[in-house]
Amino acid sequence: MTQGMPLKDSVRPAKGTLAITNARVNNLQNVSVEIPTGVLTVVTGVAGSGKSSLIHQVFLRQHPDAVVINQSAVGTSIRSNPATYTGMMDDIRKAFATANKVSPSLFSFNSQGACENCQGLGVVYTDLAFLDEVKIPCDVCGGKRFKDEVLTYKLNGKSITDVLAMSVQQALDVLTLKDVVRTLKAMSDVGLDYLTLGQPLSTLSGGECQRIKLATELHKKGSLYVMDEPTTGLHMSDISHLMAVLNRLVDTGNTVIVIEHNLDVIKNADWIIDMGPEGGNKGGKVIFEGTPQQLLKTTHSLTGEALRGALS
Repeated sequence: MTQGMPLKDSVRPAKGTLAITNARVNNLQNVSVEIPTGVLTVVTGVAGSGKSSLIHQVFLRQHPDAVVINQSAVGTSIRSNPATYTGMMDDIRKAFATANKVSPSLFSFNSQGACENCQGLGVVYTDLAFLDEVKIPCDVCGGKRFKDEVLTYKLNGKSITDVLAMSVQQALDVLTLKDVVRTLKAMSDVGLDYLTLGQPLSTLSGGECQRIKLATELHKKGSLYVMDEPTTGLHMSDISHLMAVLNRLVDTGNTVIVIEHNLDVIKNADWIIDMGPEGGNKGGKVIFEGTPQQLLKTTHSLTGEALRGALS
């Protein structure tokens, strides 16, 4: 078993604090704690220790302007995909229109360019007696969603369906539009190289939803970010990419608060707030506040115990 990422030995100084005072929601036992600004804070603890109650039900009510990046769905419509959700599709449509001297609406399967048989869905639904509705590929466009004439228009030798079928990594090798490339790089940074631009958002996992939300937020500065277990669904090799993204957010002037149990994230925090000591009515207290190095020396924390075990 690998040791993972090393323990952070140099932490950023806080620029200020955001206070939580006398919190008593759920199992929180009159909790008062200060969250530092301008750094990466990780809120840890076993399941049911009160970390989610502290952040979601107390802190966020006091700071409603925070950017919350969680695992809730980013879209349920078959018409929504990474290209539309991130805003890339607008730039791609304009580029196709300019290159071919036609209307941008031709390159939308929600508008003028949509296959008339399936209305741009790529599939048609058929009702069969006594059976559930059946979805089959459109026999006019072959699932491509667009009219045939639209597919004759090219950008860098590719049709609009060719572009939507590309993975993020493939698109980075083909597309040169400045804003599109920046968004693609952000998606790559959060471990979404493999997603195709046209993949329905309804097919994404909770972890993928969280990461695509994160990719759309990376250009902002001076914000307060709250993330709930962003390592969900990530391969170990992708966690270093995630940490680079979180560090970039902090280094550009943001405050980042992460609820997390992943030890690699805990090792790389500037500040740790550990809830516990256990879960349920045996939790609800702040049992540690400090740096990863200080947590390593704490004997009354289950998180500290796990950290020592990972580094031993």
